[in-house]
Amino acid sequence: MGERRQRFEGWIAGVGTGSGTRLVLGHWERSPFGAFSDVMVENADGRRTLLAPSPEVAAYVAATYRFEEVVVVPVQVTVAGRRWQAAAGPLRLEFTTGPRTPLGVLLRAVPVRLARWPAWAALLDGPARLLPGVRTRGSAGGGRREWYGAHDLRRITSARATWQDRELGPLAPVEPPVAFGFGSTPRGPALVRVTTTVETGPSRPRRRAGGG
Repeated sequence: MGERRQRFEGWIAGVGTGSGTRLVLGHWERSPFGAFSDVMVENADGRRTLLAPSPEVAAYVAATYRFEEVVVVPVQVTVAGRRWQAAAGPLRLEFTTGPRTPLGVLLRAVPVRLARWPAWAALLDGPARLLPGVRTRGSAGGGRREWYGAHDLRRITSARATWQDRELGPLAPVEPPVAFGFGSTPRGPALVRVTTTVETGPSRPRRRAGGG
């Protein structure tokens, strides 16, 4: 069988905190798993944790990215205008977005159908590398390939996060870049509307019983 592409459409929020913990919230409106949200957490010491809403999502994401711990917990996200709130097991996160950035204005000018194409994301990979840690294409886990097509970008202007009721500190840059996969979110805390395309490699043919 040939290669297969799967598309995830939604939002990615990257938040740094004064404690050094960095958070990446994915809020997916359309995906092969339906609508869902998940959170990737990287502590100051580099330990990476995935908070996923189901065993199926956890298995897929863990096969694509790198974590030391994977936890299946309810992940709830509510959006009211520019205010976002997320609850995922031990994590509570709320943040507020500001106006669209100049880059966001440019991204919004690109037709969505074009921005979704992996070829377009590949074309933008060079300029994207001017931002520390940011990539729009690369190799993922399990022999997969991945493309990020951004449609919009807003700064995150304020945030509050707790882990097991412990405050994680004030809003800070996402520094150092997170290391879940081949790329990071922008250094400046931001909310990005994105289409993520994941290509899985060709499946191996099954051997018949008895060989031959």
